[in-house]
Amino acid sequence: MARNRKRPGRVRTERNNRREALKLSTMAPEDFNVRPGETMSIACPDCRTWRRIMGTYDLKIREHCISDKVAEGQKHERCPGSNQVVIVDIDVRRWQARQDRLLRDAMPQDNRRAAQQFYKPLPAPAAPVSRIKAEVTLETARQSYLAHRKGCTRCVGGQHCTDGGILARRYVLALHLEPARREIRKESERQERRIARELAEQWPAGRRQQWAKHGGETVEKANNRCSQRTPGSLSEFRGPQLPLAPQDVAAHDRRQAELGKQYAMRKATSA
Repeated sequence: MARNRKRPGRVRTERNNRREALKLSTMAPEDFNVRPGETMSIACPDCRTWRRIMGTYDLKIREHCISDKVAEGQKHERCPGSNQVVIVDIDVRRWQARQDRLLRDAMPQDNRRAAQQFYKPLPAPAAPVSRIKAEVTLETARQSYLAHRKGCTRCVGGQHCTDGGILARRYVLALHLEPARREIRKESERQERRIARELAEQWPAGRRQQWAKHGGETVEKANNRCSQRTPGSLSEFRGPQLPLAPQDVAAHDRRQAELGKQYAMRKATSA
């Protein structure tokens, strides 16, 4: 038998204090501890000190004395609550859940934390350069291959790793396709120059056709004609000159006097 093995507590006497069995349902939930995996203990109803509950089936409060200072010379007096029979008549799971909730509520707000932890997901690793799908040109393929060779320890001499081999083949393919691409670019530039030249040639002819369609000499004469205007005459783009003075001066004065009296009366009433 291993020496470091913890022996379970057992009742060393069949006697009890001849009292009625103590039911945990009649006690306060904080006066006992029956958590699974922990030593069962209870606050003695007589001396109000925490004592161990002994036994596996026949549960009793361990025998103890009233004073905790017997070693200091005080008299040993056995507590009447010794060997008190205890009955576990509660739902241990519900009691444990309630106690955990009370402990959590009693904790300071700074020490609380959510029951469920939410972790921010780690970002996915970036795809290697060899797997990035982008427009491949001779220069981009060359720069990608040289950058990989500079940072890879397995690409030495003519040997390549998996990604280095992919970049090398991509660079070689770009080298083979470069003459065809140059020819396509030259052909596109020649076509653009040809279209620009044709448009430049068609522009004067088109202007001459428009000029002939809309009158030619008639339009030119209308643009070159300048007529002198008499002083004081109005342009056809302006309306008639509006009067600046009232037509009936006496009626205008009477109306202004009436408005002045009404304004004076309204001001006096408000004051």
